[in-house]
Amino acid sequence: MAIDRAGLAEFLRNRREALQPADVGLPPGARRRTGGLRREEVAMLVGMSTDYYTRLEQRRGPHPSEQMLAALARGLHLSLDERDHLFRLGGQHAPGRTGVGDHVGPGMMRIIDRLSDTPAMVVNSAGDTLLQTAPAVALVGDETHFTGLRRSIAYRWFTESATRQRFPADDHDHHARAHAGRLRAAATREGPSSRAAEVADALLPLSPHFAELWKNHDVSVRLTDQKKRLLHPELGLIEVFCQTLLDPDSTQILLVYTATPGTESHQKLGMLAAVSV
Repeated sequence: MAIDRAGLAEFLRNRREALQPADVGLPPGARRRTGGLRREEVAMLVGMSTDYYTRLEQRRGPHPSEQMLAALARGLHLSLDERDHLFRLGGQHAPGRTGVGDHVGPGMMRIIDRLSDTPAMVVNSAGDTLLQTAPAVALVGDETHFTGLRRSIAYRWFTESATRQRFPADDHDHHARAHAGRLRAAATREGPSSRAAEVADALLPLSPHFAELWKNHDVSVRLTDQKKRLLHPELGLIEVFCQTLLDPDSTQILLVYTATPGTESHQKLGMLAAVSV
């Protein structure tokens, strides 16, 4: 598809000027001569250089990739219809909307923007992490950089020991059953062409343990809304509660990690900003 440089520039500028810093979790900053976000603020939210973004708005930028357009859609808090429009203006086919998607809707984005000081993340039903706050990255590591099947924590759990080592050995059986059960429930609900079914089909020949759990059809074990123990590489054992918010219009879940005030784990969560993973 051919890129519509004029249309893309106009659409980006229109959506940027419609957003205020508070809409995307940014402080108001110094007095602004015009409304909306600054170009450098959008570039920061999206993870691109200010020069790259500026050239897009000036109709002289490069042909953006699908990954770059997806990042722009998240940074500008676009709806699904707006995201699809952005892709077409950028000369790319709009992503499919079947089952599980990577697009985080504006409502969920507004919530997570207001949780910038809290470990929180958005995941889909296959265990792919779509978005994390900085404290969440400090707590569990950057889970958004994985590609392919490794995007799913369920896949990594059964194939990579490093994933399991972030949790006490006594909890491994519970996590394994929960990951298998979540995949089983999602694959049944979303069908054989879903992302969850893809992950499960890949795991069956690779992991005898997963294959055994898969046959049990146990979908009752959960990892959320309960106490979870994490082994942080610098802070050691941290006990957190994992609360969830389900987006009724999609299969995405917002996970928020908290700890009981006054406990050692609560103090450790407060120290996350000072440590690196």
